[in-house]
Amino acid sequence: MVFVESFYVLVGVCAVLFLYTRTAIPTVEDRNFQSFQRTYLVVYLLGAAGDWMQGPHVYALYQSYGMTTHQIEQLFVAGFGSSMVFGTVVGSFADKIGRRTNCILYGILYSLACVTKHFANFWILMVGRLLGGVATSILFSAFDSWLVCEHNARGFDRDLLGSMFSLAVLGNSVVAISAGIVAQVFADRFGFVAPFDVSAVLLIVMCIIAVFTWTENYGDSSVNLGRSLINAMKAIRKDRKILCLGLIQSLFEGAMYTFVLEWTPALTPATQPGETPKETIPHGWIFADFMVAVMIGSSLFKILCKFSTPESFMRPVFFIAALSLSVPIFMPGQQAPIFLGFLTFEVCVGMFWPALSTLKGKYVPEETRATVYNCFRIPLNMIVISILLQNLGMSLIFKCCSGFLMVACLAQQWVYSLATTSDKPTATSSPNHEADETKQPLIEDI
Repeated sequence: MVFVESFYVLVGVCAVLFLYTRTAIPTVEDRNFQSFQRTYLVVYLLGAAGDWMQGPHVYALYQSYGMTTHQIEQLFVAGFGSSMVFGTVVGSFADKIGRRTNCILYGILYSLACVTKHFANFWILMVGRLLGGVATSILFSAFDSWLVCEHNARGFDRDLLGSMFSLAVLGNSVVAISAGIVAQVFADRFGFVAPFDVSAVLLIVMCIIAVFTWTENYGDSSVNLGRSLINAMKAIRKDRKILCLGLIQSLFEGAMYTFVLEWTPALTPATQPGETPKETIPHGWIFADFMVAVMIGSSLFKILCKFSTPESFMRPVFFIAALSLSVPIFMPGQQAPIFLGFLTFEVCVGMFWPALSTLKGKYVPEETRATVYNCFRIPLNMIVISILLQNLGMSLIFKCCSGFLMVACLAQQWVYSLATTSDKPTATSSPNHEADETKQPLIEDI
């Protein structure tokens, strides 16, 4: 019952924080911005819903088709590998062919991946995983890139960008909970493949709305893909803040995706060999708890932005996240403290998403924005694949996660140092940008 009771407590805390942000933080009265906000959120949340709708029943669908555990592992590794290799290339097209076009491509590719779920054939399912991996890279790069470019092009206050990302995280959590419920209803009535059909419908609707409501924007469309990748790597090399943000994203999300794979065994009561499990954990309630915790983190981000900057307050957030995932190491088998640690980590996740998006929008050059975002995902996918391919014990896995987060904390300290010593903290495409970077302290000095 602790998981059910926790849900109502978390909802209460989330409601209080949300109401506080509505009263303590002035609302934007600009109707043009409100319209722009709705235009973005409708398309983005439909795309996110299409992704969340598939998550709960992928493993169960593969099992129902008679796939072995090894085959299922191969399919999951193929998805992350596709995101790392093909997704980086396709996602980088956004700067050249257009960010809106790339978002529409996301809907098309992911819809095709849903179609493959109707076939109980390993190789057809493999094609679906490859398509899904590419689509995932687009989801986490092109949408943000379109938003930042359009926000700046329309002349809105830069500080409103953080509020937009915070609201997107809040909406994403609500969509995740709703999608989980809807997916379960359709799976119970029509089988495990039904949620994927619902997902395909949502993705098609998203594409149609994007075509009629979004304008197109580009990075530097005059260069080819190879040059765009080279320019992205130059931007990462020349601006140490961008390098740090890439490191932070890879390490934090690497720990987060690993956590997604490990929270179930960590919370499941231990049994002796040959003993029948005494109880099972309510996965649906726990997932809902985690999503509400993410919503709490999103509201905390908006509140903290009133008093400080993400460069500063994210340092203790990463440290707390590292401590929260160390609980299973020091208190193995103790369900209550582990669950509390996991809730704390999810609050940190809710703060991480809008903070990272805000910082990337601030420092990454517009010309190669989508390409840089996809380059960040290469080491992230390498981390996840490496852990998936190893038969590591739970304690060692959480030690790795805590270590990743501690390094992310140090990288955030580096970002803070660079931001406070730099004469011009925001990235631009002007020649002065490179000149500003030469004034920043060297890594040896840090």
